[in-house]
This record gives sequence, C-alpha cells and structure tokens, in this order.
Amino acid sequence: MVYLLSLVIVLLLFVLGALLRKIYELRLDKPSSEAGGAEISLKTTWGKFDELLTSLLTIHEIGIVNAGSIKKEEFYQTVVDNACELISSPRGSLMIHDAQADELRIVASKNISKEVIENTHVKPGLGIAGRAFQTGETIFVTDPQQNTQYKDYIGMEEQKDPFIAIPLKLKDKPFGVLNLHLSREKESFTDYDLKFLTLLAGETAITLENIKLYESLENFYLEMVQTLARVIDAKDSYTGDHAGRARMKARRLAEELNMPAQMLRYVEYAALLHDIGKIGIDGGILSKPGKLTQEEYDEIKKHPAIGYQILSPIHFLGPVAQMVLYHQEWFNGMGYPEGLKGEEIPLGARIVATIDAWDAMRSDRPYRKALSREIAESELTKGSNRQFDPDVVKAFLKLENTDWPPFDSGLPKKIA
Repeated sequence: MVYLLSLVIVLLLFVLGALLRKIYELRLDKPSSEAGGAEISLKTTWGKFDELLTSLLTIHEIGIVNAGSIKKEEFYQTVVDNACELISSPRGSLMIHDAQADELRIVASKNISKEVIENTHVKPGLGIAGRAFQTGETIFVTDPQQNTQYKDYIGMEEQKDPFIAIPLKLKDKPFGVLNLHLSREKESFTDYDLKFLTLLAGETAITLENIKLYESLENFYLEMVQTLARVIDAKDSYTGDHAGRARMKARRLAEELNMPAQMLRYVEYAALLHDIGKIGIDGGILSKPGKLTQEEYDEIKKHPAIGYQILSPIHFLGPVAQMVLYHQEWFNGMGYPEGLKGEEIPLGARIVATIDAWDAMRSDRPYRKALSREIAESELTKGSNRQFDPDVVKAFLKLENTDWPPFDSGLPKKIA
C-alpha cells in the first residue's frame, strides 16, 4: 500500500510538471506585451517546482531503489540538505522521536553546532518542536530570541533567525519534526515554501516507512536463515554451533577485504547456509566414524548443488545461492562442482571456504579429535594458493591472531 501511494505521488508530480512546462512554453510563444510580468512569475514558479520535483525524486529513489543499502543517517541528512536547498535555508535540523526515552532528538542537521545537537532533547508538547510534534501542526517562529519556549531547549547564539517547525507524520501519527531557518535575504516563508515543504515532509514519511518495511523484511530473512542453520547443525551433529561461528567470522573477514556493504549480508547468510545441502545427505554418511568410500564421498560432494537448488528460487538469496554452490571450489581449479579457478570463484565463496576449512580442523570430527591451533594454521598456510585464496588466508589469519573484534551483525536496527 505504501509503495503504491508513493508511486501515485511521483506519477502525479510528473504529470503536473509536464503541464507546467507546457504552460510555460505557451507563455514564451506570446509577445512580451501580452506575457508581461506573468512570464517572469511563471518562470520563477516553474524553477521552484523543478527544485521540488528533484528533491522529491531524490528521496523517493532512496526509499524505493536504495532502501536496502542506504543508512538511516544518510537518508536523514539527504532530507535536511534537500529541504534547505529547496527554500534557500542556511540552517536546519531533523528531529526523530525516540519512543523509549519519549523525546525528540536531532538526527541530522546543517550548520548547527555539535553542542546544540548533543544538548537538544525535547519532550512532546514542550518547546516549539515538541508542540509541533504533539499537535501535528506546522509552527512558525518570527523571533526566536523572544520566544521562551524556543530558548528553553536551544538557547544558543547561533539560533537567531526565524524558523519553521514542520511535523513529520505517517497515517496522522507524528514521528519527527523538520526545523528550517529563514534566510536573512527573505522577510518570511512564502506560501510556496510552506506547500513545497509539506510535500517534502510527506514524501519523507513515506520513504522512511519503506525503509522500515525493508528492515522488517531483512529481519525476517535473518530469522529464517538462522532457523535453517540450526536445522543444518542438528543434521550434522559434530559441528555444534559451526554455522554461528562461520557467520561471525565471515562478516568480519568480508569487511577486512573491503567488500561492498550490501554484499556483507550475503556473505553472512552464505556462511550460515553453506552446508544447507547436507539436509539431502544420508545422516549415516555424515556421522560415519571411519573413512568414506568413494561412493559415499561422491554423495557428500552433492551438498553444494543441493544447497543451491534449495536457495536459488528465493530471489533475495540469489547471490547467497552462488556462494553456497561454489564454496567447495579450489583456488587452483581442482575443487567441485565445476572446477572454477582463482577469480572465477565468487569472493564470498572463497571466504566461506577458508572459514569452513578452519572450523573443520578446529572441531572434533567422527574420525579424529580437533587439531591444535598451530597445526590448523600451518595447514591453512600450506593450502594457500592451492585450495584457498592467499589474500583471504592472509586476512583470515590476521583476524584469527587478534581474537576477532567484537561482532555486530550489521543488520538493520528498528527505527524508533
């Protein structure tokens, strides 16, 4: 529903833009004596509308196209920057309501000091922003220095200019306030300023809701992936929390190798799910204490392809399915299932392969006890440039020897 509404808004803007452009062109075709001052006025109006359209499309693109890759802080700053540019405001801030603390805090700003940002915590109903948030109405302050409610929560020398506080609402429920200061070159905010800012605030609310929906979807996928990982660990009992350890290390290693932010989640999921294909392998083979026969080994070798078949129908997990399929490939081309070599193997798969091998060596197996740290490190180094990507091994051992920094999944946090 939110996506549909957002799309309708953008379509209407395009239609309105086309109409205004047509009117403007018709005006230009008329003699100057007929057009007169109306031409200048229309040109100015069109220029402002064009700025609005650009701002709205920028915010819309974030919510529809880049919701999964942009950080909330970047989105908030985009809103403030576009709003200030739209009305030529020298200073502005975006405040979001923290439901837990029940207060408004500045999350993005332009030309506002760090002191003001850190010390501004506004309760609903208090101060100008608090009143705008509680009432849901736009408030204009002509002289901040004479307004005690304003001074109570800002009170800084830099905040002298008239400003406007616009509540951000979704389904008539406020969640924040956009504050913008008047340029010294202007006597007051115009009707166009107010209308344009209202539209901008509405698109901001819709976009933020899109981001929240995306984050909810991301959290759902993570829960699904974790459930599948537990199923894998239960099937292959020797691994214990193998998938959980692999997940933590895979993300850290991917960060160390400077993988794009979006790919970090895919690598994390691949580490959790790389052995999901073992669900289709006979448990007796997986837990066999002795040496596997060639037939049994051939059966084990099917698990990457089985994992790929399970994951590939899920569009969101497409890149993950590729990493799962190729995590048993060797850097020298002697692996399986396709004998890929070097850079032909996805980097995420090379990361998972290194971590998987290390964890296997450091875990008790049905046919042997866990190897010591020194032996495991020696074996991994020997396999560098043969079984494993040497750059991945180097980065992995660097992290392994620093006991791995504290883990943060990097997954979306809930927006208050």
